[in-house]
Amino acid sequence: MNIFNELIYYPLFNLLVFFYNIAGQDIGIAIILLTLLVRFALYPINTKAIKSQKQLQEIQPEMKKVQAKYKDDKEKQAKALMELYQEKKVNPMSGCFPILIQFPILIALYWVFLNGFKDESLIIVYSFITNPGHINPISMGFVNLSEINIVLAVIAGILQYFQTKMLMGGKKEEKEEKEKKEEKTAEEKTQDFAQSMSKQMIYLMPVLTFVFAMSFPSGLALYWAVTTLFAIVQQSFIMRKAKKQEVAVVDNK
Repeated sequence: MNIFNELIYYPLFNLLVFFYNIAGQDIGIAIILLTLLVRFALYPINTKAIKSQKQLQEIQPEMKKVQAKYKDDKEKQAKALMELYQEKKVNPMSGCFPILIQFPILIALYWVFLNGFKDESLIIVYSFITNPGHINPISMGFVNLSEINIVLAVIAGILQYFQTKMLMGGKKEEKEEKEKKEEKTAEEKTQDFAQSMSKQMIYLMPVLTFVFAMSFPSGLALYWAVTTLFAIVQQSFIMRKAKKQEVAVVDNK
């Protein structure tokens, strides 16, 4: 725990205090600045995860063919899938690694925003950073970020809906194609169930985000809204860039 505090929690907390000082002691602006700094620092890692997920979505039809072909032999199925991954140069685990890296940072940010309004927490401020003695929870003159705020909770939930919908995109056509079949194998039924669960996540994640935001100080809701909005913009940029590259490749052919 001491290593976690020294390497992650304390630096992030001190960055929050630093931004609070330079932002005219507005904690809302400080939270936004810290969130953006963290998101830009993690930009390469998140970009890799998004690209990996896109690649996996693109080869989903081929993966399903392999699964159907070797549905009675799991060993051959696994071998065939690995060969497909190698052929397409896709690492199915590459999307998990960035999440594992970010997890400790997310935990630290949670504690930073949860403890940021407590005067006793300021004892960990570094000597080279001005200690304000007290952090005013009022942002922009009227929003108390130390209390629950339903507006910020709703905004966080709505943004989570759009991000989750983007992440789950690209599966609608596959599902409609399967629904046209009169008879389905056990493998196809399993895939349909997985797709149904994915669709439910589009609505479940925003609800969970709203409930979470309504359970803690709204500083956390502000952080979640900003980081989700950043993720939406980043993913849109990456997808648009990838689409342009695909069009350019087709045109050159």
